[in-house]
Amino acid sequence: MVTLNRIYTRTGDAGTTRLATGQTVSKSDLRVETYGAVDETNACVGLARVHLAADPEFDAMLARIQNELFDLGADLATPPAPGEVEGSRLRILDSQVARLEAEIDALNDQLPTLKSFILPGGAPAAAALHLARTVSRRAEREAVRLVEAGEPVSGPALRYLNRLSDFLFVAARWANDRGAAEVFWQSGATR
Repeated sequence: MVTLNRIYTRTGDAGTTRLATGQTVSKSDLRVETYGAVDETNACVGLARVHLAADPEFDAMLARIQNELFDLGADLATPPAPGEVEGSRLRILDSQVARLEAEIDALNDQLPTLKSFILPGGAPAAAALHLARTVSRRAEREAVRLVEAGEPVSGPALRYLNRLSDFLFVAARWANDRGAAEVFWQSGATR
């Protein structure tokens, strides 16, 4: 359990913050940018939940994802240490990736085959899920940049981010009346 007695600490007033390891870094550090984009994704999922509260099963999936996004933020804020003992830190697991895949398949089975690109929109819930999808893709790109910069990121964390955007795409289609209310791209329609 986390206890927050005071919201402001003034420690970031000079443009720095601390990772979960205690290491001080710039607020513009790539690792901070990465878990910041995960936090933005979480906020977007929260917005989508406002529109989907009437569907308890779907809302439960999104609630679980919000909790997993906090876990992912903790994972990213704690760079893996050499020789780290498995289970000693909060990390995203491959079982969480597998659960997302199963949910993608279950939702997708209820949708018509996609024969065109779709525009982000339609129902408010679908629009919010599309926004969450695009922000999660940015978080994934930031995580890849982190790896390319030689910073350690766990494989399951990268896979989770990749699958999450897939889930959010399918969930947006599902939220658009199971595909019936999708808005399709009309190639060159305004020429």
